[in-house]
Amino acid sequence: MIEGVTWKVCGITSLGDAVAAAECGADYLGFNFYPPSPRSLSLERYSALAPQLPVTGRAAVLVEPTLAELAAVRRAGFDAFQIHFSAGIDPACLESWAVAVGVENLWLAPRLPPGTEVAAEWLPWARTFMLDTFRADRFGGSGATGDWAKFARHRLRRPEKVWILAGGLNPENIGRALRESGARFVDVNSGVESAPGRKDAGKLRAFIAGLRVG
Repeated sequence: MIEGVTWKVCGITSLGDAVAAAECGADYLGFNFYPPSPRSLSLERYSALAPQLPVTGRAAVLVEPTLAELAAVRRAGFDAFQIHFSAGIDPACLESWAVAVGVENLWLAPRLPPGTEVAAEWLPWARTFMLDTFRADRFGGSGATGDWAKFARHRLRRPEKVWILAGGLNPENIGRALRESGARFVDVNSGVESAPGRKDAGKLRAFIAGLRVG
């Protein structure tokens, strides 16, 4: 945590990047198990890395997993399960995920089109919600900034929940993002990379400098 802001570095694909992020003080490292993503890891690759990883929070990133897929990832050992899903999903899926990993460990990341809010029926199934930039053709990973006013609105309406701001954050805009959104938990990915899946130590240091002055 830096200046009261919890932060996660997502899309970790190598031990070197994990160490660099942890040395910069990242509270969580995110590991992507969604095959279409350029930052995706296989569960086998993650399991090989796991014993060498620094001691910090670990979040598994999935997209609408089956219960079997979720169970396999859970067995690999994670502190949080960040699940992206379409706004039209059957709420029973959310309930099944919450039962599988626990409400406290589930981070729900709905793909919300403009004008769409987090549904009240989703709220019981997670303590933590991530709001990422909407793209009709993909889940996350757009590199574009999201609707910070929308994030602030959700955070103020439901202060009992933990709200994670994601989407297009980088060293240049993180200060403004914090001021305009009120976020106290942020997720950074492409904004600290030299190429997809390759974190840049200099950009990571610049990002935490932005957190300190935000």
